[in-house]
This record gives sequence, structure tokens and C-alpha cells, in this order.
Amino acid sequence: MKKVFLLLSCALFLIGSSSCSKPDRDLFATLHGVVSDAETGNPISGAAITLSPGGKSQTTGTDGRYEFENLDAAQYTVTVQKTGYQTNRKTVTAVIGEKAEANILLTTKAAD
Repeated sequence: MKKVFLLLSCALFLIGSSSCSKPDRDLFATLHGVVSDAETGNPISGAAITLSPGGKSQTTGTDGRYEFENLDAAQYTVTVQKTGYQTNRKTVTAVIGEKAEANILLTTKAAD
């Protein structure tokens, strides 16, 4: 009877500890960065950021920052557009469980 109780206790402990523990690693990747003016270095707010593949998009905050979470591991092209600036693209590889950084500079468009 003691052996059965001991085995049952051990089994319950293992089940309980494995279901409550945090996974060994994340299942997704994160991509983040800052969009800045190439001449002044100032952050650019309201810039449109698009990821390809996937087509996810967002705009930068007042601090020029952006972040995409829960991405699959892949190579992404980050495209940045803002009125008055030339479009810029950067390729970055997202790795599961890691934060990839892609800071991007935008150059003002020349007057026509």
C-alpha cells in the first residue's frame, strides 16, 4: 500500500510540475526597431512599416519605435514609408525565441 501511495504521489507531482512550468523557449520571434531621419537622427513618428511575407503593418510611435510580435521564424523584408521621405527597405532574419532588431534610416526626398 505504501508503494502504491508513493508511486501515485510521484506521478501527481510530475504531472503538476510539468503542466505549470514555463516552456523551455518561446515559440515565436519578435522584430523591433526605430525609424530615424538619416540627416538629423531624430525619430520619425507615423511612418508606415510593412512586413513581407505576411503583410503585417503598423505605424511608428512618437518615439519612432515599432515592434512585431509572434512572428514565425523567417527572413522578412521591412518596408518603411513616410510622406516627404524616400522609401527604405531592410531584410532581417527572425529567429524563434529571439528579438531581431532592424533600425531604419529615412532620407528626405529631393525637391523636384
